[in-house]
Amino acid sequence: MRDEISPEIFAKLADLAAFRFNPEEAEYLRMELNQQLKAIRQLETLALDVDVPLVPRGVTYTAESRPPLRPDVWVPFENPEEILNQAPEVEDGYLIVPDIPHRELD
Repeated sequence: MRDEISPEIFAKLADLAAFRFNPEEAEYLRMELNQQLKAIRQLETLALDVDVPLVPRGVTYTAESRPPLRPDVWVPFENPEEILNQAPEVEDGYLIVPDIPHRELD
């Protein structure tokens, strides 16, 4: 297969995406990606008529076929205390959530 993802390329991509895999996981995912590439290559060999328009989903949505957007209407909840009582931590009517741990990327 052409354009196969080598272990070295996979390791570089995983590092750029800040993923950490053990060797078995990395090899499994690399092989799965290569199978996806193989399927894409097979799809590329299909003959299509030149007059078939490109569409992002396979179904063309026009203004006439698209359902109308609903109005964005705010509807207050009757008893916000019901929701707040379910939260593990509340302060002044607001839900307190833990900080999301993060680190700066190189």
